[in-house]
Amino acid sequence: MNAFLIVFLIFIAIILILVGLFLITGLGGSPYVPTERKDLEEVFTKLCPLKKTDLLIDLGAGDGIILEAAARHGARAIGIEINPVLVFLTNRRLFRTLKNRRATMKCHDIYQYKFPQETTVVYAYLSDFMMPKAFAHAQDEADRLGKPLKFIANAFYLKNHDAVKQVGQYYLYELKPKTGSKTS
Repeated sequence: MNAFLIVFLIFIAIILILVGLFLITGLGGSPYVPTERKDLEEVFTKLCPLKKTDLLIDLGAGDGIILEAAARHGARAIGIEINPVLVFLTNRRLFRTLKNRRATMKCHDIYQYKFPQETTVVYAYLSDFMMPKAFAHAQDEADRLGKPLKFIANAFYLKNHDAVKQVGQYYLYELKPKTGSKTS
């Protein structure tokens, strides 16, 4: 085999692995769908204004656009994403663009991730069959932490739950902990 053929086969293998990772995460959960940057100014000023004391958790963080916007509005942000390629690429971009380390991505299952005690806001832009489970997980975390959390749902109104506010396609819910449920 000549060197060109070896390099070409390695390139094809890398492409197939990357495509496979995106297909597996898309079939197992939500496909990668980026959020419109132009909407985020209203989300973090009118729907759910962020403060320096806020910690936003983005479930299914994808390319980290929400993390970057939250950090630019003063909050700290952690993205939870199962696709290791997106985690790696997004962490590199966030480090380059923000330089203040107020936002980061973690490779983790969104339904198993334990929110830090400082968490105040949860954001989710998932498929319609994943949103109720993500909302239930966030409620479980509010119960575990023993404190209320704000939950922002992008594009999906959660049936059987009343949104406290809506801006465009974004809905804000308040998760109140069940009394006496704080467990670590």
